[in-house]
Amino acid sequence: MEYPGFLEEHLTTQVAGDYDVVVVGGGASGAVAAIAAARNGANTLLLERGACLGGTATASLVAQWVAFFLGDTQVVRGIPEELTRRVCGKGGSDGFHRYVMGEAAGTPFPLKVFPFNPEIVKIVLDEAAADAGVDVRFHNFFARPVMEGSRVGGVVTESVDGRRAFRAAAVVDASGDAAVCAAAGVRCDGESMAERHERQPCTLSFRLSNVDVARFRTVPSAERRRLVLGGLERGELYWESISFVSTPSGYDAICLMSRIRGVDALSNAELSRAEVTGRQQVQSIVRFLNREIPGFEKAILAGLAERVGVRETRRIQGDYCLTEDDIMNGTAFEDSIALGAGPMDVHSPGSTGIRLYAPPKPFEIPLRTLLPAGVEGMLASGRNLCTTREANAGTRHMATCMAIGQAVGTLAAIAAASGRTPRAVPVSELQRALARDGALVRRADVERRDAAPAG
Repeated sequence: MEYPGFLEEHLTTQVAGDYDVVVVGGGASGAVAAIAAARNGANTLLLERGACLGGTATASLVAQWVAFFLGDTQVVRGIPEELTRRVCGKGGSDGFHRYVMGEAAGTPFPLKVFPFNPEIVKIVLDEAAADAGVDVRFHNFFARPVMEGSRVGGVVTESVDGRRAFRAAAVVDASGDAAVCAAAGVRCDGESMAERHERQPCTLSFRLSNVDVARFRTVPSAERRRLVLGGLERGELYWESISFVSTPSGYDAICLMSRIRGVDALSNAELSRAEVTGRQQVQSIVRFLNREIPGFEKAILAGLAERVGVRETRRIQGDYCLTEDDIMNGTAFEDSIALGAGPMDVHSPGSTGIRLYAPPKPFEIPLRTLLPAGVEGMLASGRNLCTTREANAGTRHMATCMAIGQAVGTLAAIAAASGRTPRAVPVSELQRALARDGALVRRADVERRDAAPAG
């Protein structure tokens, strides 16, 4: 896109606060990072552009947390597991369920997920952040980092208050787009024109009420696939999916069925187009469901996600790049700080297909993938981490992002309290703190639990 020119600005920005830790982005990873930092004694500020915490889970209505388990082996505990209990305690979920991804695509992939009512998750995250003492600011848009040479010393934001700066001893970039890292001069993958034109599709989720979920469950898989293929042929559906979860009531469906291709979510114009395209697709999908799918005959559109779900944009270049081979071969890392379970979930940029496959065992995520190369005082979190594009398909699931969030939040607090940069903190010190707080950081942690006698 060509621009008509540049406007030179000279700004004086008010400093609105000094903190130990500032977290940019209140999605699954950022919310947990902020809670972890505050619980570890840090004066913590959490900045979120929207009106709620939870990100993809809440604002984008992807109403299930995936990757707590690989098969029946639990690989994520600590704060993320505590949040599942809190959600259940408020009636927002009835626990973990078996779920089959890719069934209508002819590539069924069973896994254990945690479905929930996203409205309850919003409340739970509010309360967990408040209990920890996190200062949460909604409707705050990141503008630029505060740089002190090659060290990030805070951030500047825009809000209804105007332009404000917040200083910090440590900054966590949980923006999803590596926005802070990129603005601080960190080199990022995912920005080349070739990659920008080959993004995985976006999805606008939606919620239906008056659904007979029990009746739908009786429809055989082969019949579901036949109906979906018919919808694709007629242009009423956009990918091979009747993917939805239901809240404990069993009378609604939160659906991930749209597929918006050719969108570069680093372009405001294209992201804006994606929102409109998604809403047009939802109209067609609902008509198809009403007419063709048993259990959906009387379904009513009850809600659209606040924003479209984005699968990929930037990935930082860090001190180490996690690869698909690392994941599939089970590479062990001395600086592992979290475990992943997959699945490897690759949505074709140019077709209606999806590729799903599982690592053979839980994989380790090294701290070095979260340390932006060439910059001090900052950590990446969530899907920002340094991976290949293929590996990112296995690390971007929300339970994994929450586990990463607990690690980086804890490290940021340790660094701030001791006057060190995150890179200067020995990983053994972080691993001990995470183990103390119930997190699983090495594959050996899982193996020891599996080997422990019952009772």
